[in-house]
Amino acid sequence: MMALGSREAEILRRDGKQEHKLLTPEQRLKLIDPYLPAPKAKIAQVEPRSRFGVRRLLRTGLHVLLYTIIHTIFSLYIKLRIAYHAVLDRIYSVVYYHHHTPELIERDVKGLSRLPKHLSVILSLEDNGRGGAELERLVSEAAEIAAWCASAGIPRLSIYEKTGILKGYHAETHRAVVRKLAAYFGPNYPALSVNAPHTPSIETPGGTLPLSRSSSSSSLSSSVETTQRHLSITLLAAEDGRDSIVDLTKTLAEMAQRGKISPSDISIDLVDAELNESVMSEPDLLILFSPSVELQGYPPWQIRLTEIFHVPDNQEVGYQVFYRALASFAKAQMRFGR
Repeated sequence: MMALGSREAEILRRDGKQEHKLLTPEQRLKLIDPYLPAPKAKIAQVEPRSRFGVRRLLRTGLHVLLYTIIHTIFSLYIKLRIAYHAVLDRIYSVVYYHHHTPELIERDVKGLSRLPKHLSVILSLEDNGRGGAELERLVSEAAEIAAWCASAGIPRLSIYEKTGILKGYHAETHRAVVRKLAAYFGPNYPALSVNAPHTPSIETPGGTLPLSRSSSSSSLSSSVETTQRHLSITLLAAEDGRDSIVDLTKTLAEMAQRGKISPSDISIDLVDAELNESVMSEPDLLILFSPSVELQGYPPWQIRLTEIFHVPDNQEVGYQVFYRALASFAKAQMRFGR
C-alpha cells in the first residue's frame, strides 16, 4: 500500500477533527482509492469431473470390494475357529467322559499337580427364566457341577447367577444337589452344606453304609475317604457384588461418625475380612460356561487374584470345560504381582 500524499492526508485529518462531517463516505473512498492495492483476481478451482462419473463408480466399487474381502476373511476365520473348538470339545467329551462315576473323575484329576480349594462358576438364566423348564435346567446344572467338585475332591463351590433365582430356591437347590450326589456316590455320598449371604445354611451330614468283612482294604480306604468328604456350596447373585461393598462402606462410615471405630482402623485387611465373612472368600478358579468373558456383575472384590477360565464359542455346561479349566489352573503360575 502506497503512503498518502500530504494534501490528501491533510484533508483526511481536517475531516477527522470535524467528526467526519467535512467529507462524505464516497469522497473519502475516492480520495484514498488511488493508494489502495489492486485486488487479486480469485481463481476458481474446479475439480475436473468425468462426464459419466467413471471415477466415482470405480472408487465406490473399490470400497465395496475391500469390504467384501475383509468380511469374507473374517467370516472364514470365525467359522474355522468354531469348527476347531467344536472338534476339540468333542474329543475331550469322548476321552474324559465321567459316566457319572466319581472314580473316573478322580482318575482324570489325579495327574494334575494341584486343584483349587475354592471353585466358582457363573451360570446364566436364559429367556429371563420364563417357565419352569429353565429353572429346572439351572438347578440341574448346579447339581451336576457340585457332583463333579465332590468327585474331584474340591471342598468349596460358589455358584453365581445374576438374577438370584437360585438363592430364591435355596432349599430346592439343596435337595437337587443331594439327589445328584446320591446318584454319583450311592449311599456313601459326601456331607453337604448349601448357604447364601444373609441366609441360614442347610446342611446334610452325608450318607454312610457299613462295609462287609469281605471288603478289600482298598475299598475300605476309599469308603472312609468318601464319608470324610464335605462339600460347601455358596449361592450368589448380583446383589452380593457391588451392593455389598456399598453397604459395607456406609456401615463403616456411620460407625466412624459415631466414634465406634477409628478412621485409622479402616484398612484393606478390614474390608477384606468383612466381605469374606458376609459374602464369601476369594475363589482360586472361576469357570465361565460362555463363549466370552462376561462377569455379569460378579462380586468384584473376590476376584482380584482369581484365575478365570472360559472356552471360546462354548455355549453349554459340560464336564470337558470343567476338566480343561482344572488342567489350565494346574499349569498356571501364580505370581501375585511379583
